[in-house]
This record gives sequence, structure tokens and C-alpha cells, in this order.
Amino acid sequence: MEQLAFTALLNRLFGVPVLALLQALHIHPKYPATPISNSFAMELLVVLLLTIFFIAVRTRLSVERPGGLQHTMEFIDGFVNNLASETISQHPEKFVPYLTALGMFILSCNLIGVVPGLESPTADKVVPLGCALLTWFYYHFHGVRANGPVGYLKHFIGPQEGMPLVVRLFLPILLFPIELFSHAARVLSLTVRLFANMFAGEMVTLVFFSLVPLGIPIIFEGLHIGVSFIQTYIFVLLACVYLGEATAHEH
Repeated sequence: MEQLAFTALLNRLFGVPVLALLQALHIHPKYPATPISNSFAMELLVVLLLTIFFIAVRTRLSVERPGGLQHTMEFIDGFVNNLASETISQHPEKFVPYLTALGMFILSCNLIGVVPGLESPTADKVVPLGCALLTWFYYHFHGVRANGPVGYLKHFIGPQEGMPLVVRLFLPILLFPIELFSHAARVLSLTVRLFANMFAGEMVTLVFFSLVPLGIPIIFEGLHIGVSFIQTYIFVLLACVYLGEATAHEH
């Protein structure tokens, strides 16, 4: 594994305790001498940068004289709030903090690869998979919380009220496995869509930088930035749709 400079620094400082922790958990890294991967190092860097950004926004909050950081955060929060309000019918405002944090994390992970010497952790399939699994468990949790276990289960068996007895008996048998497969496929869909687009963008940019160091690669960097925003929007939008479906009442 070719280490980035930041990854090498983390491995020098924390490689030994991280390796000991992984071995205690019966996890054997592919490269024991460097247990911290580039993708994890980039994730950690993104979290640190976002933490600094949030602290800076918090310390500069002002009603009379809002600054640029506050305006930026208010725009992001308003955008996500509008998106949630359009797709989630039951109390969308309580999901805005998660959706905002998710979107800012994914966008930062996508864009950090534009910086020389760094790479996008979302170009590694493990990171999009983690975001997809977290979102999957999150919307199921709130679906059960909003409807109760039995009420949420009704989402998987189709409409029952007003249906003939034969339909009420056989429709769940048909729909339940289909719904289970559909929900399981959402993890794969969210993961592959984000990973494939970011990985392809990284590879195309790398190839053109190796062939033509100046000029043309800048165009692909611009495309990479555009794809980063689009994929973040799609991921957050789908998270809103899944939350809206999960928290909607059965009737």
C-alpha cells in the first residue's frame, strides 16, 4: 500500500496501539506494519476539519452581525431542511441534524481528493458501505420508533384494510420476501453508486495527470468537483426518501 504523508504520520504515532487493538478484536490487517489505511486516515482528517469548522461557526454565532461561516452553515441547514420537508411527512425537522452531518461528511470526503497529496476516502468501497449501513439502520430504527414493531412490519406485507380474505392471506407471503430483498439491496445501491462514481473520477484524473501533467487534467478536476456535489445530493435525497417511507403511518 502506497501511504499518503498523513497516513504515514498516523502510523508512526499510533500504528502500534492500533495494531494491538485490531489483534485483540481478532482482526488481522493486510499490512501489519501500517495498520492505518489511507481511507481511514482521510476519514479522520475530514472529521477533524469538520469539527474545527463547527467550532468556528459556534464561536462566531451572532444575530446582529452574522459572518460568512454562519451564512454558509445557515444555507446548508436550510437546503437540507427544505429537502427533508419535501420528502418526509412526519416531523422532518428532527432528521435534519443527521442528514446535514451525513451530507457534509460525504461531500468533504469527496472533495478532499482534489487537494494534492490527499485522496477521497469515498473512492474506497469501505467508506460508502459504512455510510450506507449507518443510514440503513437509522431509517429502520426511526421506522420502528414511529410506527411500533407491528405497525412497521405492515410496511412489508402490503395493504390489508378493505382487502378480501384471500388477498390478506397470500399478499404478505408474496410481498414480504420482495420487500426484504428490496431493503437489503438499498445498502448495495447506496454503496456502489457513491463508490463507483468517486473511484472512476479518481482514476480518470490520475490517468490524465500521468499522461498530460498540465491543462487537460484541470477539466477533470472540475468534473470531479461536480460529481462530488451530485453524488452527495443523491445520497442525502435517497436517505430522505427512505426515512419518509419508514416513518409514514401504514394508512
